[in-house]
Amino acid sequence: MTTTIQISDQVKSTLDKMKLMDRETYNDIIERILEDDLELNEKTKKEIIEARKRVRGGKFVSHEEVKRRFGL
Repeated sequence: MTTTIQISDQVKSTLDKMKLMDRETYNDIIERILEDDLELNEKTKKEIIEARKRVRGGKFVSHEEVKRRFGL
């Protein structure tokens, strides 16, 4: 099924810049964006869980320590 949607000129321009090939459709671009977003979200969730575990275990460097190490 095909559906028509309305987008602003600015969004259309952005989508045009995201094309990997001249003949790539807007549907292809939107599918790629959605796929990337879902993958990133899952990856990000896992990274947050791991980071929290490291912090709870005391495995982190404070902002003050980073500044001291770099002489800032």
